[in-house]
Amino acid sequence: MSGGFPNTPKILRGAFVEFGLSIPPLIVPFQFNPVDLKRNRTLTFSGPGAASSATGNAATGGTTTAGPSLRQFHQQDTYSDLLELQRDQKVTVQEETIQFEMRLDATEKLDEGDPLASQFGIMPQLSSLELMLYPKKESFFASDLGFRFTRRENPPMILFIWGRKRVLPVNINSMNITETEFSTDLNPIRATLSVSLTVIEGPNPVFTYTKAMKEVMSALNLANIASITDVVIPG
Repeated sequence: MSGGFPNTPKILRGAFVEFGLSIPPLIVPFQFNPVDLKRNRTLTFSGPGAASSATGNAATGGTTTAGPSLRQFHQQDTYSDLLELQRDQKVTVQEETIQFEMRLDATEKLDEGDPLASQFGIMPQLSSLELMLYPKKESFFASDLGFRFTRRENPPMILFIWGRKRVLPVNINSMNITETEFSTDLNPIRATLSVSLTVIEGPNPVFTYTKAMKEVMSALNLANIASITDVVIPG
C-alpha cells in the first residue's frame, strides 16, 4: 500500500468461493474482514435406551418405552468409573454453525473514480453473493445457453475461506442484506450482510484438510505443558 508503513504485515482476506466448474464462477473476496465470527457446535447426550420403541406403534397396539433420564443414568451406582460412563452414554454431535456480519462499501472506489463502482455501486458483489443461494439450474447460463454442468437442483457448493488453516465447505442457511445508501440510479453503495453457515463435515478433502490443521494446532498447544503445574488435579 503506497504511503503506508513499509513493515506492515499483509492481512489476508476471507472469501466465499464456489467449489467446482461453473459459468459464471462465483468468487467474492471480503472487502472488510468480519470483526468477529460466532461459532457454535451442539452436542446432545443421552443414556443407553433413552428413546427405544417396541415393535409396532400406537395405532397398531405397539408401545413406546423410554429409558432413564441422563441425570438418572449418571447417578447409577454401576457408573462410578468415569471411563465406563463415557463409553456407555450416547452423544449426537451437530455440525458446526458460523455466523458473522460482513460489509460492502463503494465509497472509496467512487472517490477514486472507479468506472465499475460509478456505474453499478456494489451490485456486482451483492449479485454474486445472492447467486450463491440459487439453484444453478435457475441461472440464465443453465437455462438458455445449455451448459450441462450448471443444471443442478441445489445451490452451488461454497467454500468459506478464512486464512490458510480454515477452508470449509458450507451451506449458506441465511443471508440478510441491509442496503444503506444509494446512487442517483438507486444502485446500492453500502450494505451490511448477516450470514449464517453450516459447515459440511465428513470425509470430503476440503473439510479433512481443515480438521487436520486443527489437530496440528492442538498438538502445538503442548508447548504450554509447563502451565500444568499451576493446575490442581484431584488424585
